[in-house]
Amino acid sequence: MRYCALVIGLLLIAGTAFSADIDGKWKGEIAGMGGDPMQITYTFKADGSTLTGSTPGMDGKDMVIKDGKINGNNITYSVVFNFGQEMKVDFKGVLSGDTLKLTFEMMGTPTELTLKKVK
Repeated sequence: MRYCALVIGLLLIAGTAFSADIDGKWKGEIAGMGGDPMQITYTFKADGSTLTGSTPGMDGKDMVIKDGKINGNNITYSVVFNFGQEMKVDFKGVLSGDTLKLTFEMMGTPTELTLKKVK
């Protein structure tokens, strides 16, 4: 029993230690209203399995990500947008080196977003 708990503890620590390096600033581009490209910027910070961060809102104020989780190279988080009314958008992503591929659904439309780490 003691051996089993030790093995589980080591696996949990190893999973956190080998999780992808998401800390820092990330940039990408998405089609905005009218089809014009819109720059997207995030700043992420991982603390164990907790993911925190922010993205600038249209009003220039930072929107804080909510419920951020990181598990190896997989991440999930939410952002609450305010376009006259609040709208929560859930993001899922996979990190591979300096590329973060995200998927989310906004107003019923599934969308993909690729971010690159800023060096």
